[in-house]
Amino acid sequence: MPETVIAMLATAGLGAVWSSCSPDFGANGMLDRFGQIAPKVLICADGYRYAGKEIDCLSRVREVRDRIPSIEQVVVVGYLRERPQIGSIRGAVRWSDFLDAPPQPGFTRLPFDHPLVIMYSSGTTGLPKCMVHGAGGTLVQHLKELVLHTDLTADDRIFYFTTCGWMMWNWLVSSLAVGATVVLYDGAPLAPDPRILWDMAAAERVTVFGTSAKYLALAEKAGLEPRRTHDLGALRAVLSTGSPLASHSFEYAYRDIKQDLHLASISGGTDIISCFALGNPIAPVWSGELQTRGLGMAVDIYDPAGRPIRNQAGELVCTRPFPSMPVEFWNDPDGSSYRAAYFEFFPAVWRHGDWAELTAHDGIVIHGRSDATLNPGGVRIGTAEIYRQVEQLPEIVESLVVGQDWQNDVRIVLFVRLGEGLLLDDALRDRIGRRIREHTSPHHVPKRIIQVTDIPRTISGKITEMAVRDVIHGREVRNRDALANPEALELYRGLQDLLT
Repeated sequence: MPETVIAMLATAGLGAVWSSCSPDFGANGMLDRFGQIAPKVLICADGYRYAGKEIDCLSRVREVRDRIPSIEQVVVVGYLRERPQIGSIRGAVRWSDFLDAPPQPGFTRLPFDHPLVIMYSSGTTGLPKCMVHGAGGTLVQHLKELVLHTDLTADDRIFYFTTCGWMMWNWLVSSLAVGATVVLYDGAPLAPDPRILWDMAAAERVTVFGTSAKYLALAEKAGLEPRRTHDLGALRAVLSTGSPLASHSFEYAYRDIKQDLHLASISGGTDIISCFALGNPIAPVWSGELQTRGLGMAVDIYDPAGRPIRNQAGELVCTRPFPSMPVEFWNDPDGSSYRAAYFEFFPAVWRHGDWAELTAHDGIVIHGRSDATLNPGGVRIGTAEIYRQVEQLPEIVESLVVGQDWQNDVRIVLFVRLGEGLLLDDALRDRIGRRIREHTSPHHVPKRIIQVTDIPRTISGKITEMAVRDVIHGREVRNRDALANPEALELYRGLQDLLT
């Protein structure tokens, strides 16, 4: 909504720090994030609409307000109702009343690395890490990517389908620094009509259309042919991120969206609030490839020994500093969590956790994640967020969750070990899915829930998600010696019928 952008810009103008998450997060998901950073002001909508449904947010806001003592003020934007009922929320005021006597705008001059925004890791091994991004580095990086890699100008109208919890929202808002017009959309991408985003693009004369690989795949399956049904004369670029863009989606875009088009598959992350690889408007587009490494980014592909490799998959790394590295992690005074997140695998080299390949065209192919982060439909999800909910159910002794490569995307598969004599039935599956949906978000809900009798662990007692992921994908498990019960892996080899 416009109010989200307005609030973010006002926060930045004061020199305060902005942090946001999507309204579809449950109270626990918000508390895991905002609870760590002790915010003073909470700005929220009273609810939202999605796929024809109205979802109230105020009960969650009330819980968050009551459980984060640092919050002094709650500002509620009326989205579902012009004057939302806020009486039960301590310290709440409506947005309209909040603006009755606005102060004169002022801008505070601060150092280059002064914190601008706090983003969150996926929470794979515990609570999400709070990544603090500086104002100068973020804006320099975004302007480079928008002006040079996207060829954005003040005459453009740019749209990106994103929630305000995804880094692409921050990237989109930076388009205002170029002077471009930002087009916002709230709602489902394929409802109430599958053509709704193309209706918007035609009506608003969108020139740069940002979306996800998942959306393009769904649009193709739905038989959408915007080139035939819509006036896309203004459109010159389509950007795709979130997950690898399959070759058939490249073909679909040029066949059924527009022939004269710059299709840019881009990839980076919340960790860097920007991209490692993205488009080049003056170079050829090769099907299945990201066109180029980011300007000024020392991106390379390493084998497990830390040697650069070409034309084969390896770890995506960055070997030199860059402007949009986090300036710090919140509550990490000695920097140990920061170093562990990126620099322990290859000393003094940023290892991002993407499994990628440099091509003969000097482009990049992203094969997926090399760590335990889940990425269904481009939404980064940590396994710990799922574990925290699942294992509160009394029937479940322990669980293990992995991402399975599926139809050019990733789907979440949850394995559960139940109490003695219990069997996984549809009723328990429904309870598991409902709990995850209500306390985290709909994106966290597994597509498959499967009962197992044992879960592999390391000698130190940690469950080993990556070994199971390798098994279900038919890959060799490296470092079996680190497992306390390697025989447990054989249980997963016999589950292929349940994983198709």
